[in-house]
Amino acid sequence: MKLRSIEMVLPEADKAHQFLTDIWGAASAGSKENTHYIRGSGTFPYLVALEEGDSSFVRSVTFVCSAQELDELKQRISQRGLMACPTESKDLGGGEGILVQLSEGQILRFLINTHEVEPLAGAELPVKLTHVVFNSEDAEKTGDLVEAALNFRVSDRTKGMVFVRCNESHHSTAFARAGFCSLNHIAFEMADIDAVMRGVGRLRDHNMVPAWGPGRHGPGANVFAYFIAPFNAVVEFSTAVNKVPEDYPVGAPEDWTWPPNRIDQWGMSDKDFDGLRKAEEHFKFHRDWQPAPLV
Repeated sequence: MKLRSIEMVLPEADKAHQFLTDIWGAASAGSKENTHYIRGSGTFPYLVALEEGDSSFVRSVTFVCSAQELDELKQRISQRGLMACPTESKDLGGGEGILVQLSEGQILRFLINTHEVEPLAGAELPVKLTHVVFNSEDAEKTGDLVEAALNFRVSDRTKGMVFVRCNESHHSTAFARAGFCSLNHIAFEMADIDAVMRGVGRLRDHNMVPAWGPGRHGPGANVFAYFIAPFNAVVEFSTAVNKVPEDYPVGAPEDWTWPPNRIDQWGMSDKDFDGLRKAEEHFKFHRDWQPAPLV
């Protein structure tokens, strides 16, 4: 199973598309009806869908999987009584599968029979999404739920996050101990550390400074730099997240502590806590479909 994309609705979607292509450094994947798409250098047809709307919300976060994985998901989700429905994708890449809403409101989409595209050349392009993180009312409870219902695995717990994986990457998502449900941030996988640093420099050329970073996290050990996008989402340049084995020992908060005044491995950057918090509250989830039997 792989994380593929996030589907968002927002006013002035064309301006968000322009920022992500002209400044952030992604490539345009074109437009379809009232939705703009951006992609990276990898083979996914798009990474972010930006649909024009009167308000801002997340429609779904999309994973691609095998037919066997989808069948297992249907059974697990139905057994646990989560709201879900069959779906056929109208986005680039097509496919069919299911939509599921977690108990707090986060909406995930799982697709099979999707189409991929030829890769693009370009050292400045993101490759793919490395993770999408959610704010959570109860991160522990939600982490337990996705293990049981989605067959995801908790990789690490810190005082701020529960990190969850769906393949060998340390985390494809995480649940922040925020006390509310919303989108926390979107992380773009860059080719290497140089690509992250060039991205930081490119945004500085446009008078944008990191809200946090550059730095290196503890869990996952990925290099990061966070920015608050003009459309009020937190977006991250990231690279080199750890690959972990199936028997990776789950870390506890006491395993991830820092010296005073340090919040990452390098300790070279300040963090705009207030600015990030405000942006992290901006994109809630909205369900515009009715639950229907999966099996």
